[in-house]
Amino acid sequence: MNKRNLLSSYAPRSVIVLTTMGAFLFLNFTSPMQKTSKTGIVSFTFNITVKGERLVLNDSQYTNIFGEKYRVSKFKYYISSPGLIHGNEIKIERNGYHLIDAASPASQHVVFRVPAGSYDKLYFLLGVDSARNCTGAQSGALDPMNDMFWTWNSGYVMAKLEGFSISSAAINQRMEYHIGGYKGNNKVMQKINLAATSPINIIAGKTTEVTIETDIDKWWQVNQPVTIQELPICTSPGELAKKIAVNYSNMFSIQSKQIK
Repeated sequence: MNKRNLLSSYAPRSVIVLTTMGAFLFLNFTSPMQKTSKTGIVSFTFNITVKGERLVLNDSQYTNIFGEKYRVSKFKYYISSPGLIHGNEIKIERNGYHLIDAASPASQHVVFRVPAGSYDKLYFLLGVDSARNCTGAQSGALDPMNDMFWTWNSGYVMAKLEGFSISSAAINQRMEYHIGGYKGNNKVMQKINLAATSPINIIAGKTTEVTIETDIDKWWQVNQPVTIQELPICTSPGELAKKIAVNYSNMFSIQSKQIK
């Protein structure tokens, strides 16, 4: 559990994407949120969909905004330091790194403790922070055996989408997006804040479940149009990877929440 309070400025939008670490400043440890030792459990469940329809790997066919039909064979992405926000304060899971995998339902649940209280937003880093990209061999979600690591120079693949489309001119009509890059202008990590329409209440000794929809349809649109016909493959850091990362940072929305 992070023992520090961080300060961020937020625009009046449901999703805010910040690309610099300077947006968060430390708060004094004597804040009201820190005075209680009582904690509750929060569980983020990532519900992976396409236009609201549950993603089915391999078998189901989908159509993007450009009328291009495609099937998904693999979909994974990293989230780091998940947390909850109350006003200008944020409570995050220290050293929390999670690989969300459409092929593994168990991976789609992220559980951690926070102080009991009422929160306005939820937070996570979409990707892996730069320090962990050059720390050397790691374990757990960051184990290179998870097929989400390039090299010690290029770092982690922050998000991976693979499949097939008749619109693709690549060999075997494949589409392959391995989005990464952690240095300089090629950084693709995105800070995600989702505003709740009603408070996210954490009660000591209880679990609050928050379901977060992840809509793959946003991969193709929002800020920068990406068509399968023109861009079926992206497997290295660079301008295209950054463009796609900005698009898919808009995949997330709070679907529901309940206390158990």
